[in-house]
Amino acid sequence: MADYDAVVIGAGHNGLIAAGYLAKAGARVLVLERRSIVGGACVTEEPWPGFRINTFAYASGLLRPQIVDDLELPKFGYDPILCDPQGFSPQPDGRHLTFWLDEAREQKEIAKFSEKDARAYPKYVAFWDHALDLIEPAMMAPPTPLNEFIGTMPPREAETMLRELFLRSARDFLDDWFEGEALKGALAAGAVIGAFAGPYTPGTAYILGHHNIGRLGEHRRVWGHARGGMGRITEAMAGSATHWGATIRTDSAVCEILIENGSAVGVRLETGETFRARAVVSSVDTHRTFLQFLPPGTLERPVEDRLRRVRSHGACLKFNAALEAIPKFTAAPSPSYLVGAVDISPSMEYIERAFDDAKHGRFSREPTIDVYFQSLVDPSVAPPGKHTMTCFVQYAPSELRAGSWDDQRDEVAETVLATLEAYAPGIRRLILHSEVVTPLDIERTIGMTGGCIDQCDITPDQIFSFRPVPGWSNYRTPVPGLYLCGSTTHPGGGVIGAPGHNAAGVVLRDLEGGLGKPGGNPPATLPG
Repeated sequence: MADYDAVVIGAGHNGLIAAGYLAKAGARVLVLERRSIVGGACVTEEPWPGFRINTFAYASGLLRPQIVDDLELPKFGYDPILCDPQGFSPQPDGRHLTFWLDEAREQKEIAKFSEKDARAYPKYVAFWDHALDLIEPAMMAPPTPLNEFIGTMPPREAETMLRELFLRSARDFLDDWFEGEALKGALAAGAVIGAFAGPYTPGTAYILGHHNIGRLGEHRRVWGHARGGMGRITEAMAGSATHWGATIRTDSAVCEILIENGSAVGVRLETGETFRARAVVSSVDTHRTFLQFLPPGTLERPVEDRLRRVRSHGACLKFNAALEAIPKFTAAPSPSYLVGAVDISPSMEYIERAFDDAKHGRFSREPTIDVYFQSLVDPSVAPPGKHTMTCFVQYAPSELRAGSWDDQRDEVAETVLATLEAYAPGIRRLILHSEVVTPLDIERTIGMTGGCIDQCDITPDQIFSFRPVPGWSNYRTPVPGLYLCGSTTHPGGGVIGAPGHNAAGVVLRDLEGGLGKPGGNPPATLPG
């Protein structure tokens, strides 16, 4: 007899969301987490007394409103902070571009650089609003084949969406809209977040759309902070899941998925303890789920080979710091301009040059940096009068041509600080403590293969029904009773939560229908 209806591997945000929906529907659910805290990549830790740092994920807004409502997350501590301005982009010549929530105010800002771009901006916003009206509903359900998704649109609109979003580079896309390098550089940063790709890479226009789905309140295309840190989001998810009856165990590392008669029937921990379940739901990536946790021989060799080819490239690292005070940016009229993202990405060419280094196995000599000072709007994350700084830095390839990431921490810190000094002179003197979190640290600490923050690359051949591989993108796997619910599934990475929501619906349907009887998915479609 099964101990549980479902065992969820990993207490990252998608695992917790899946557990919450399953438990709310009445299923007996156990969540097993290797670390001593829940959250996966969405955690807030205290590396230095009094300073609460978003170790990995660093900005909120992508989490689907339906999930927030369904799981009643505000009751358990979820409290997002919408920032205005949304972003501040300092330029090397001392000018700045600021992104305000008010569109008219934003047009005036853009007009400082180009009147033509200011006139084009409302049309650009309208394009994304229309595109997101089509894309967002598709994120909250198992993916249809991409050709069917495109086929639901009128022919001319279908061709436009296919060309603009799925086939083009961010450079080509943005060049059609704007002429100003400052604006295009700031926007293009959103097209490469976490991606081993530059803005000149085909397919990055879709990534730009992926990171435009942020919603907070009535606002679209926005980002914000989670009060108390990103870890408060997953703590709220854990509180919701336990409220509905789920059991969550930390310090419980899964080492094997139990297989009997070809079906998944439970898990074994590193301690030797076993738990049997009618469904095993993995929120970890495909490499660990299938190539580490399954007993050898469970999958046919061609399927294993296909899984090994799922691309999971690390592209970023974090530089986190505790500050004596907020640094003064030469281009910033006041610290109030720094409450959102501070983007060091002055042009698309600058970003592409940074990627050029990564393509050759080097950390970018002039990296793009997304800087957040959460303590400016949320004093709870730092001691009185002190501040936090978290920097999302690209590019940091998981595979270095020479040396290891453990050997390059000091060099990385120096490059990041030298880059910031050009815009905020004297910032070094304000740093009380700092840490560098490399792709290797991400893999070792939270199990993301290659340090890929999306679990696998978001590219045109690894999205929608192609994610993680063609043939089984509906959260089921070729192993009956085994499901995926992490960012390696549709619609991908970021603290969106849709993979956990969608997977839970599939698992519940199978539990109600007699789990395992259909025999899982057929083997993944293979080339040739």
